[in-house]
Amino acid sequence: MSRYARTEREALTDLMSTLGPDAPTINEGWTTRDLAAHLVVRERRPDAAAGIALAPLRGYAERVRREIAAGDWADLLGQVRRPPVWSPVSNPLADELANTLEFFIHHEDVRRAQAGWQPRELPAGLDRALWRRSSTLARLALRRFPAQLLVQAPGHGEVATGRGGEPLRLVGAPGELALFLSGRQRVARVQLDGAPGPAERLRGAKLGF
Repeated sequence: MSRYARTEREALTDLMSTLGPDAPTINEGWTTRDLAAHLVVRERRPDAAAGIALAPLRGYAERVRREIAAGDWADLLGQVRRPPVWSPVSNPLADELANTLEFFIHHEDVRRAQAGWQPRELPAGLDRALWRRSSTLARLALRRFPAQLLVQAPGHGEVATGRGGEPLRLVGAPGELALFLSGRQRVARVQLDGAPGPAERLRGAKLGF
C-alpha cells in the first residue's frame, strides 16, 4: 500500500532541513520554522490544535505555536518527521486520510516560495488521492460561492458546486486544484474560464479552512 502522507512528510522535512529555519513559505509572514511549529501543534498539542480551525481558540493556538517555534530547530524538525502514534491525526489508522493533503500542501508551501520552482510530476496514485480530497474540498469550500461552478481534473472527474449564477469552470491537475481550493490561488497553475468579475472574485476569495 502506498503511503503518500509519509512520503510527503519526509520530503517536506528534508526540504526544510536543507533550507533552514528562516526560509520563506507562501504563507504570509511564516518561515519554515513557523510552518514546522504549526505541524507540531496540529499533531502533538490537541489542547491547542482546535484553534487552527476555530476562531475563538485561535489566540491560544497561536501562543502555543510561537512557544514551540522558539525551540531548537533540529528538535522541531525531528518532531515533524516522527509523529506520535497516539495523535488523532497521525496514528497509523488515520495518517493517510488525515495527512496526505495536509503534507502535500505544506510541501508545496515551501517549494513554491523558492526561486525557480516548477510543478512536480506526481505519481498516478497520489494524483488519484489528491482528486478524492480536492473534489470534497470543492464541494465544501465553494458551496456558497455565488456562481455556477464546474471543477474539473482531466482524467479524474468533475464536480459541480456553487450557489448558482454565472457559470465558471476551474480546470487543473488534482494537486493544483488542491492548492487553489485551500487558499493558494496565486501559486496554483489552473485554468479559470468565465465572466471576468466572478473569476477575479474567486481568485481573491478566502478559501480553505
